[in-house]
Amino acid sequence: MEFLVTMTTHVPDGTAERAVADVRAREAAHTAELARDGHVLRLWRPPLAPGEWRTLGLFSAVDGRELERILASMPLRVWRTDEVTELAPHPNDPAPSRAAAEPNGSEYFTTFVVAIPDGTPAEVVEDARHGEATRTHQLAEHGHLIRLWLLPAWPDGSHALGLWRARNPEHLRTMLDSLPMAPWLTEQITPLTPHPSDPASSGPRPPAG
Repeated sequence: MEFLVTMTTHVPDGTAERAVADVRAREAAHTAELARDGHVLRLWRPPLAPGEWRTLGLFSAVDGRELERILASMPLRVWRTDEVTELAPHPNDPAPSRAAAEPNGSEYFTTFVVAIPDGTPAEVVEDARHGEATRTHQLAEHGHLIRLWLLPAWPDGSHALGLWRARNPEHLRTMLDSLPMAPWLTEQITPLTPHPSDPASSGPRPPAG
């Protein structure tokens, strides 16, 4: 199973900088171990207010209990609260092998909510769903749509989460507007910046946090 975890850290007032640096260094080392074991898949930073310390992580675990054991093993957990969102496979989720084709650009999360107007003919809905599958396949082939999940908290399938790569927000907007189901969609967009311990990054990494 895959999970999106929002990790928010609050270091107690008066904590020595040396202690913070030690925990961050141990966090980076342990995160690398979890990545090698296939539990930490990706890490990002969302937009942050001054002084805010928050990380978004894509984790893999057998179930929620194993995920909790993984999160509890991370050194920063002593100062951190975690908000877990369970993810489910989406029929239009791109194959992981396409990740190598990603173009240069920035990554974004999009949370989709679909609301089909009452009285819409079934054949119109079916045509739109078929067109949506075709278009998302095209965007994935060009490296723009990286992943797509359903949010099982809404069993009707009305909520989905997408991970995208685009040159800028305007480029992302153009792609979202090109989706056949766009007239029925509302979305929340979260721009992402690289995290120093992201398993997808290469080269030396500074301490995580």
